[in-house]
Amino acid sequence: MTELTRKAIRESFLKLLDERPVHKITIRDIVQDCGINRNTFYYHYRDLPALIEEIFIDEADEIIRQFPGISSIEECLEAVVNTALSRKRAVLHLYQSSGREVYEQSLWRVCEHVVTAFIRSALPDLNESDRAILIRFYKCECFGQAAAWLNDGMRYDILADFRRLCELKKGMAAELIYREKTGQTGRHV
Repeated sequence: MTELTRKAIRESFLKLLDERPVHKITIRDIVQDCGINRNTFYYHYRDLPALIEEIFIDEADEIIRQFPGISSIEECLEAVVNTALSRKRAVLHLYQSSGREVYEQSLWRVCEHVVTAFIRSALPDLNESDRAILIRFYKCECFGQAAAWLNDGMRYDILADFRRLCELKKGMAAELIYREKTGQTGRHV
């Protein structure tokens, strides 16, 4: 029963979030929508930010669970983007709210997981130091692309842009492995 009540609270909040910004949603609105009393809400959540934080963490954990090993970074980005697009208005309302920091932390975790899994599978022979550098670089790139898209109101086709970016970067992994194995370094643009 407890898990069903938590689920009902979350679903009510997300439904309301599709309709209006976070700052216009009250606990009263949520409890009326899901047919519980305020005490029941407070039994499960300390306040609205705690509910929002749990939703972010659970969504990030679910994406990470669905993609334990990444065959392509595009595959996981597509899952993240499709999850965001399935609740576009709610995601924008959350991103534009005072809870943005928690959303960004969850997005950061997902980006780190995706990039780490991909780099480990694509470049298994890369030394740890270089792997760490690449993971940081691509994690920042992935996060930055997602943040730019959210800041723009999710108005452009980020998947098409990302696919094109990946096409432009094709062969870079093979070049990295070759350089690592041969000890070649140099300035390449």
